[in-house]
Amino acid sequence: MGKREFEWQETGYVLSYFGKRVSNARNSYYEYVKEGIRQGRRPELVGGGLIRSLGGWSPIKKSGLKSIGRVKGDDRILGDSEFVLRMLKEAEERFDRYYELKQLGYSLQTIEERVCKVFDVSQGDIYSKNREKVKAEARGLFCYWAVRELGYSMLEIAGLLGMSQPGVVYAVRRGEHIAQERGIKFTHLVN
Repeated sequence: MGKREFEWQETGYVLSYFGKRVSNARNSYYEYVKEGIRQGRRPELVGGGLIRSLGGWSPIKKSGLKSIGRVKGDDRILGDSEFVLRMLKEAEERFDRYYELKQLGYSLQTIEERVCKVFDVSQGDIYSKNREKVKAEARGLFCYWAVRELGYSMLEIAGLLGMSQPGVVYAVRRGEHIAQERGIKFTHLVN
């Protein structure tokens, strides 16, 4: 653990649930996994994927449901078919929202401009490593909107801002808190 980096792996996000410092979080995560292994096979966690949750391909073929082949299944989602379908629907809705917002002119530049206006900072302040409160808050709101509203990965934003992935995780949380606390709405950006 911690030896290799994979672009697709959101380690910072996962580890943030186990501690603030990466080394402590890794140790806690390791213990969590070890405890899970000790518990053995648990029926409520077995399965995953839409096709498997429906009993595999054989029952589907026997039932004559030809359209099921067009349904998007995802073996990475553990749960019964209802849960898998709900997760896929939510993911599709998020993707549709990201696409719609980008078509309406929302972009990282739009976010930068709005954040600079809200916090009265320069664009350079968002990209700086300065920990001054107002600049950290501006960076947090930028991260929150980029990740949660426009669908950028935390890894992409980390690279853009020269931050660590766990740093972006905390910045997103900070930005979410600021947006809620101050009533700053993302969809009021473009006018």
